[in-house]
Amino acid sequence: MKLIIIFLMIELLDELVDGVRGAAWPLIRNDLHLSYVQVGMVLTIPNTIASLIEPILGIWGDVGQRRQLILGGGVGFAIALLLIATSHDFAWFLTGFVLLYPASGSFVSLSQATLMDIDPTRHEQNMARWALAGSLGNVIGPLILAGTIALHQSWRGAFLILALLTGLLLALLWKYPIATPSSPADIPVLSFKVGLGNAIAALKRLAVLRWLTLLQFSDLMLDVLRGFVALYFVDVVGANNAQASLAIMIWLGFGLLGDFLLIPLLERIRGLSYLRVSALLVLGLYPAFLVAPYLSFKLVILACLGLLNAGWYSILQGQLYTAMPGQSGTVMTLSNVFGLVGGLAPLVLGMAAQQIGLQNMMWLLLAAPIALLVGLSRFNR
Repeated sequence: MKLIIIFLMIELLDELVDGVRGAAWPLIRNDLHLSYVQVGMVLTIPNTIASLIEPILGIWGDVGQRRQLILGGGVGFAIALLLIATSHDFAWFLTGFVLLYPASGSFVSLSQATLMDIDPTRHEQNMARWALAGSLGNVIGPLILAGTIALHQSWRGAFLILALLTGLLLALLWKYPIATPSSPADIPVLSFKVGLGNAIAALKRLAVLRWLTLLQFSDLMLDVLRGFVALYFVDVVGANNAQASLAIMIWLGFGLLGDFLLIPLLERIRGLSYLRVSALLVLGLYPAFLVAPYLSFKLVILACLGLLNAGWYSILQGQLYTAMPGQSGTVMTLSNVFGLVGGLAPLVLGMAAQQIGLQNMMWLLLAAPIALLVGLSRFNR
């Protein structure tokens, strides 16, 4: 149980970093004199490099290197945060994030995989706990930044605190053995070549492809929608910046509430049953959100959407782990490979918004609940 709590704290820490960075961008930009191009480079280059490295880390995690990779990733994560906290120019700042992203893959993603190995019969429930920890991090991160500023510290102080927290988690994790998973026949995978072959073989299985595909579609109503919410309220609805910030707070707050309520819910009903009902409700509510005439109506519906979308990632990711027993590290590999394609969605949607307008583009996000309903119905048959 203590090891489970440590893994959940690692996910909380990862999202704290994301929350602090998102809130600190204006301060960072002014302090380091960054251009918009340089901000775009920080958001793009580390993610691209990590997407090339993390599939390899996932396979290594399944061939007996799990403990070394998690602990090594944690050390890299702490060093990266220290580099960011002490950076005084763009190059040093970018270097910190180039190290942080793959270190997060090794430290955080493999921790998730190991959490799934602890109890293979409760993938959905443990993923729900993982999602709740992440939601808490997203909400608390900006508060940490506000606290450091209130104490007359800069954004650097917030990243330094996160580096210290990483060190404490590593000290706790060091005490516990981290067992590597075995194959379904309890025969350990002994070589990287065999692990790569198993990953390729998994891609030929319909169930694995289904969950990987549905995960990418579901993200349209999760991170992708969150990325466009503020712009939608300002550019389409005509809201001011304060009202747009309120919309983001409502989305995050009700998403956190949904993640909290999902944990006891999954003890009573099957995750896939909930997912079908949720997707059907979102299919009806999202068009209502787009056509609602008043700001207050839109905010109420947005709260409902944040509440209903809460379990999508955790249930689908849990199903993917269940479909690949003994290959939790390879789940990370395949998720990253599919994520390279899914990661293009914001760019494609941005180009669509440029051509047809943001209001019309927002209707394309209906592909998420439609894909879930179609994919889950085919699964039943």
